[in-house]
Parts: sequence; C-alpha cells; structure tokens
Amino acid sequence: MPPQENHSKPEPEKPDEQRASRARNYMKYSGMAFQMGGIILFGVWVGKKLDERFSTSTPWFTVGLALFSVFAALYIVLKDFMKTPS
Repeated sequence: MPPQENHSKPEPEKPDEQRASRARNYMKYSGMAFQMGGIILFGVWVGKKLDERFSTSTPWFTVGLALFSVFAALYIVLKDFMKTPS
C-alpha cells in the first residue's frame, strides 16, 4: 500500500512565532550589511596603507583593493544568503 500524502494546510504561525521570525530575519540581514561594510572598509584601509607604504602617485592599491573587497563582500554575503533557508 503506497504511503498516503498529507494534503492538509500547514498551521498558521502564532503571533509570537511570527514576531520571533521577523526579528531573526531582521538580525540576519542587518548582520549581512555590517559584514559587507566591514569587508569593504578593511579593503580600503589596507589599500590606503599600501599606497602610503609604496608612495604611489595615484591610489592604485586603494582602488584595486576597494573593488576587490566589494566583489568579495558580495560573494560572501550571497553565498550565505543562498545557503540559509528563507
């Protein structure tokens, strides 16, 4: 005999569970924003230090590491976003 499928509607979340779920999502996404900001600021800071160290006339290290850190932050955050269930 094949297993019977359950076609019943899922129970709606209770108000406390909805509030907790919203708070969890808020904290998760704000954490992602701070993580992105931290990665980008770190990349810019390292670039500025390298430009000072090598006395470059144009801030190539700052520009390069800023762009690299933006892409790295996007990669890390999107990877984390795709991994976590909504």
